[in-house]
Amino acid sequence: MTDALVFKKESRLKEVVRRLKKDRLAMFGLAVICVMILFALMAGLIVPYDTALKMNLKLKLALPSWAGGPAGYWFGCDGYGRDLFARCLHGSRISLLIGFATSIATLAVGSLLGALVGYVGGKLDDLVMRALDIFSAIPSTLFAMAVVAAMGPGIVNICIAISLTNIPGFVRIVRSSVLNIAEQEYIEAARAGGASILYILVKHVLPNTVGTLIVQTTANVASMILTAATLSFLGLGINPPQPEWGALVSEGKEFLRTAPHLILFPGVMICVASFSMSVLGDGLRDALDPRLRN
Repeated sequence: MTDALVFKKESRLKEVVRRLKKDRLAMFGLAVICVMILFALMAGLIVPYDTALKMNLKLKLALPSWAGGPAGYWFGCDGYGRDLFARCLHGSRISLLIGFATSIATLAVGSLLGALVGYVGGKLDDLVMRALDIFSAIPSTLFAMAVVAAMGPGIVNICIAISLTNIPGFVRIVRSSVLNIAEQEYIEAARAGGASILYILVKHVLPNTVGTLIVQTTANVASMILTAATLSFLGLGINPPQPEWGALVSEGKEFLRTAPHLILFPGVMICVASFSMSVLGDGLRDALDPRLRN
């Protein structure tokens, strides 16, 4: 007697991973970001932090060279004779930290607030959405500048400022998803069974918006890195001499004609990190979209 063939359905996670692997550009972005994170975590082992702060005016505006040893002046030296490679490497810690920390904070606040107003509706929905419309009327960079100027420079204040500028977009995205989910029969059944609003949001509503949240969070990392670099370039970011990519570009603008490498290397790092996160977000969006299954 022949045993019946059993076809096991592929899990949702495995399907998403399989489809993501087919997107070469997204996998390239993922690989680049992983390498950047790895180098940022190992920055202290590659080049001591003191090297990024040590000044040597004899090496002022030195051109890139391999003569300085294994962790030498690969990127040259800045206007104070500091090793630009070390400053870019240790600056990646702050830039990536701000990008990911603000994305997580925006995700936590925006998803919960969006789910709440989308599920409850009524006057709460009107009040919150009108308040967000007021915030959205202010250009995001200008609003972040105002917050940092009021609170002062620093990593924590920059994260707060950038998070506040991105929360309205997150709330709108989650709210629109929740409005469709709240009409489903299983939500009505949970409500009829006496489940609390918090239980329904955490157990049923938010898990069904995971795909949207992952894509939006990934895409936001790129914009947040750029915003942090912009604030630092304008002098509202990290306090010198602490290295950060935007601050390095700001420091190098004075020597644009005589030493363009001071802007080139940190600028390339900003572009590569932003591009990698953007293509990864696009790949995740396609992999999570059920309409594109094949």
